[in-house]
Amino acid sequence: MESHVISDGFRRSRSDKALLAFAAAIVGFTAVGCSKPTSPPAAGAPPVTVAAPTKRTVTDWDEFTGRFDAIEQVQVRARVTGFVMSVDFKDGAMVKAGDLLYTIDPRQYEATAEQARGQLADAKAKVDLAERELARAETLVKTSAVSESVVDQRRQSLSAAQAATMQADGVLKRALLDVEYTRVVAPIDGRVSRHLVTVGNLVQGSESGATLLTSIVSLDPIHVYFDMDESIYLKNNRLWFEGKRPSSRDTPNPVQIMLSGETKPSREGTVDFLDNRLDVGTGTLRGRGLVPNTDLSILPGQFARVRVLGSAPYEALLLPDTAIATDQSRKVVFVVKADDTVEMKPVVLGPLDDGLRVIREGLKADDRVIVEGLQRARVGAKVSPHAANASGGSKP
Repeated sequence: MESHVISDGFRRSRSDKALLAFAAAIVGFTAVGCSKPTSPPAAGAPPVTVAAPTKRTVTDWDEFTGRFDAIEQVQVRARVTGFVMSVDFKDGAMVKAGDLLYTIDPRQYEATAEQARGQLADAKAKVDLAERELARAETLVKTSAVSESVVDQRRQSLSAAQAATMQADGVLKRALLDVEYTRVVAPIDGRVSRHLVTVGNLVQGSESGATLLTSIVSLDPIHVYFDMDESIYLKNNRLWFEGKRPSSRDTPNPVQIMLSGETKPSREGTVDFLDNRLDVGTGTLRGRGLVPNTDLSILPGQFARVRVLGSAPYEALLLPDTAIATDQSRKVVFVVKADDTVEMKPVVLGPLDDGLRVIREGLKADDRVIVEGLQRARVGAKVSPHAANASGGSKP
């Protein structure tokens, strides 16, 4: 009986302890659930790289698409009819004025020249005879041995003989020219094309249907043609009236050339022609530059980007393009104010100059512009600025 009492008391003791532990757990859980969550520590200001705009003297350039063309270009045609005896040049070679290109059979023209030479000699002999007969008649008329009419006839005979001599001389010169034309020579310095007629073929030298033999184009220097629209012409004209830019009609203004695949100008030349009217169909004015081509690498018909002087030198503020953002239709930059908060400023852009963008309006020389970390900048929020050059990169 006693053992049962002890056993029941032990069970109740254990049950009471379990209930107390469960109650304590509920109270603890309720306390934890009802407590307010602790707020995370405030994040620091995001780092950005800032720089003052670069200030330097720049010059604006107007850019156009241009096409090169030879200063001199000649289609070499036959000037006499005959069979080609030889082709005396290499296709695509450089030739000098006077170099032999073709030889046409000269024999018939040499024979004609000999015949004309004989006719000239006969005409000169008749002039000598007419002069002697006139001299005798003038002597005899003094003694009334002959009449004045005889003297007049002798004078007329002399004049006719002299005229015949002139005609014979002209025929000989023409015949000699034909002999000369059988040797087809280069009329200019330049690069010759391929030969279009081979040995043994008959070529025609008539004025209406002369056979084309080849062509030659000059290469150094070379012209580049470009078309500027009316607005650029008016802008340059206004600058000329204001004395800020010389006129290309009076001054050989510089031009810069960028060939296909180039990002910077590799050649320079000068403007040597502006047309006297705008094209009514395109509203553009044709201009022309003269460009040295000493290495002969530029060919007529080749295209290039042409930069023409567009202003006088002036002081400008410049930024890298990476510092410029777009806000709808506006171009903007982000500036860090004195209290390290971000401000957005609309700007007016100019051309690129040596990799930097000219800022025409909206920026001051002492502004701290964000050049790196734009994605971390928010207007009105604070940032942690680090100084850098305007061309990018932190200062050492």
